[in-house]
Amino acid sequence: MTMVPGRRSSTFTRLLRHGFTDPSAAERLLDLPDLSSVRSDPVLLEALGATADPDLALRGLVRLVEAEEAGERQILLDTLITAKPLRDRLLGVLGASEALGDHLARHPRDWQALVTYEAADLHPGIAEFERELAGAADPDALRVGYRRCLLSIAARDVCGTTDVAEVAAELADLATATLRAAQRIASAAAPEDAAQCRLAVVAMGKCGGHELNYVSDVDVIFVAEPADGAEENKAMQAATRLAAHLMRICSDTTVEGTIWPVDANLRPEGRNGPLVRTLSSHLAYYQRWAKTWEFQALLKARPVAGDPALGAAYVDAVSPLVWQAADRENFVPDVQKMRRRVVDTIPADRVDRELKLGPGGLRDVEFAVQLLQLVHGRSDPSLRSGSTLEALAALARGGYVGRVDAVQLDDAYRFLRAMEHRIQLYRLRRTHLVPDEEPDLRRLGRSLGLRTDPIAELNQAWRRHASVVRRLHEKLFYRPLLDAVAQLAPGESRLSTKAATARLVALGYEDPAAALRHLEALSSGVSRKAAIQRTLLPVLLGWFADSADPDAGLLGFRKVSDALGKTPWYLRLLRDEGAAAENLARVLSAGRLAPDLLMRAPEAVSILGDPHGLAPRSREHLEQEVLAAVGRADDAETAVAVVRAVRRRELFRTTAADLIGSYGTEDSPAESDPGALVDRVGAAVTDLNAVTIAGALRAAVRAEWGDTLPTRFAVIGMGRFGGHELGYGSDADVLFVHEPREGVDEQEASRAANRVVSEMRRLLQLPTADPPLVIDPDLRPEGKNGPLVRTLKSYGAYYRRWSLGWESQALLRAEPMAGDLDLGAEFIALIDPLRYPEDGLTDDAVREIRRLKARMESERLPRGADPTLHTKLGRGGLSDVEWTVQLMQMRHGRSVPGLRTTRTRAALAAAREAGLIPADDAQTLDEAWVLATRVRNAVMLVRGRPGDTFPSVPRELTAVGRYLGYEEGHVGDMLEDYRRVTRRARGVVEERFYGG
Repeated sequence: MTMVPGRRSSTFTRLLRHGFTDPSAAERLLDLPDLSSVRSDPVLLEALGATADPDLALRGLVRLVEAEEAGERQILLDTLITAKPLRDRLLGVLGASEALGDHLARHPRDWQALVTYEAADLHPGIAEFERELAGAADPDALRVGYRRCLLSIAARDVCGTTDVAEVAAELADLATATLRAAQRIASAAAPEDAAQCRLAVVAMGKCGGHELNYVSDVDVIFVAEPADGAEENKAMQAATRLAAHLMRICSDTTVEGTIWPVDANLRPEGRNGPLVRTLSSHLAYYQRWAKTWEFQALLKARPVAGDPALGAAYVDAVSPLVWQAADRENFVPDVQKMRRRVVDTIPADRVDRELKLGPGGLRDVEFAVQLLQLVHGRSDPSLRSGSTLEALAALARGGYVGRVDAVQLDDAYRFLRAMEHRIQLYRLRRTHLVPDEEPDLRRLGRSLGLRTDPIAELNQAWRRHASVVRRLHEKLFYRPLLDAVAQLAPGESRLSTKAATARLVALGYEDPAAALRHLEALSSGVSRKAAIQRTLLPVLLGWFADSADPDAGLLGFRKVSDALGKTPWYLRLLRDEGAAAENLARVLSAGRLAPDLLMRAPEAVSILGDPHGLAPRSREHLEQEVLAAVGRADDAETAVAVVRAVRRRELFRTTAADLIGSYGTEDSPAESDPGALVDRVGAAVTDLNAVTIAGALRAAVRAEWGDTLPTRFAVIGMGRFGGHELGYGSDADVLFVHEPREGVDEQEASRAANRVVSEMRRLLQLPTADPPLVIDPDLRPEGKNGPLVRTLKSYGAYYRRWSLGWESQALLRAEPMAGDLDLGAEFIALIDPLRYPEDGLTDDAVREIRRLKARMESERLPRGADPTLHTKLGRGGLSDVEWTVQLMQMRHGRSVPGLRTTRTRAALAAAREAGLIPADDAQTLDEAWVLATRVRNAVMLVRGRPGDTFPSVPRELTAVGRYLGYEEGHVGDMLEDYRRVTRRARGVVEERFYGG
């Protein structure tokens, strides 16, 4: 072909216009002698340009022509030009599938399978495929025949003759015919085995459901019975050999490739169980041992090969068990686990390209439909279909799924399945990943009819459909519940009360009747409030169902809505602030404490919609607010009421942040560092209690003495308060110190200080709607028998003369919290030599500390308490860790500045850095301390009252587990992990505290 240098040929330009991405290579191929008779025919270029990948189609055509015998090439080319059905089919396949192009290059005569265009050819079934495979006498012949049939299915698919559901059904029918041929070959190879038994092959999964992919494992179950007169053991051995041979015929890779893996792992006991069982053995397993997912798998069971009567008997026997699964004991927790997406198992770099398992993927649709079938199929036989799309349509007809939702989901599922088909068709490889290379995306987009800008259009359509699936996945379960109670559209199919009750029970609601009443109260009517609630509730109900106590979540939402429903900002907040609704659902359904705090002042829900609303406020900020409120109040009781209201609001902020950080949300994962959560809670509650005490002190002083108390006065935090490690249920351990002002009589100063203490304690424990703050001064010199308040001089005299070792140890946690800061600093200077002795501890002092700890272990653990699960006094619990750390502080604090801290974790880190404890031992102690602290916090959050042991009520125990990151059904793992962590910590304590 002669060209003017620097100018492109007209052919080059035409090839570009027809969608070729490498026109130069295409020109060279068209110039080959074998294509001389057709290269200038415009029909060929038009047809190539209509394919998914014109370059690939042309390369495939050249390979096919070159592979044909010389005398047959022109017949192929002439037929290609003159017969449009063949042209569209053959070039369509070559442009979509490199693998089928390879097959045609190896078996060039197979193109003739695409010539016929009869009505029966348009929609072949099992019988037609069996005829095609009838001549296959060995595995390789079966592979070739299978690919030839696959070629015809793919041709109808890419030409649009069949839709995605019909293609999936044809692939399942071809699989059925292939399994029958494989069993025929296996039986012919071992006729003695075939004579010993009756063997049936039952298809499961997508093959059983008549919705197979181009490349997929074909899931099967084998069931066998002895032939007449055969011994059962020998018959089962023979059946096992036949079944194994059948699997190899389909799964092995030879020069003709492979067909697909046959997967029998859905059988009872999975890969650990026998490959073949009798019918009675199957039934015995399903009746006694099967899990919910196994009944879910049996939804799609369909006899496909072997003994038809035995296969039908198997399906008839297991079907009633499938529809009774919803009555099983573990159905609800199993359902909750099944509903949770498996995105966590997908590598992070793949999750955005996962078509099947990713968010908004095919699995979301399939699991949702199957779950609704399990719940409602027991009373409605019309739902018992193995096909996802047929079942979805039946659910919509019965009112179990909203009609609009069903249409949108059907459309999305078809598009996603079409993507999956075309991705797999290219190389006939089992994959569910959307490609990330531009040529692959371009081919994929064009294969789906997107021609203007294939890549951009494909990504837009894919994301739109995935978004629809994500949005509808949860609403699919819950929107019909609202339709059942709202009754806004007469004549529409809707759930009966019985069906709605069954669905709520399946989703974890223990009192479905009450739940339906709440839904009716929230969503009935034509008001704007009811309309917004109907939009919100399907999503909220899903979040509630993911918690340990869905009933409490729904009840709490009703209470908050009743209190705030007429407030314009409330529903707008939930509707428009994406995080607010999910945060509220998590908080309301995670336990009693946070909802109780919220119900006392529901307007605090606004915190959940503020992007920075969950961050703890600084002590300085809170102190300014509290002291300003006290200054405006008319009397002390009014002042402290405001102070306690601030404390309640901030406690709610802290509990909400803790719960949301522990559970995570759809947009932000759970906090990965539990130590950080513990530290945030401890610091926030400590600051809050310090500010509350400061406000009560100011109110008490102002009420009787105005701005100035006759004596300088300071509150010293002790125990967890001083250590910034308070939990939600902790008292505030304190010491009170005062120093008379110049010219004030000491007795007058003492009376004033004592009156202030009494008034503070009274004000902070007045019965109100807000939680009280208990001030505990029992760590003072002489304990309960000693004066509540002492001067610096009195403290100094006591500590010099009478102080015991445990009192010096208690002072390790002392830190000024409120009142006169200079006086607080003077107190710290007074006690530092006691808690950090110049020469460390004597051997006698160490022995006394160990003796006291041992006595405490034997005497203070509550009777009947499990020492392996008591978070405070149990083995490897808080006391063990803290005493070990405090012993190191008292022995080495004078020489190691980092140990001079009131915080346990900081002191432990300093001891590790100073080489006082190996890093592994320090990590073990830290892990145990953090875990025990989190358990105590969880118990308070769940029960609304403090406790040092795991709850005994199953639902409460489950809620504690969810807070700690354990999924439903893993309470045993939680307890075992706690025992393991604390057992290791106790080992360190034995060595470092008692033996070091």
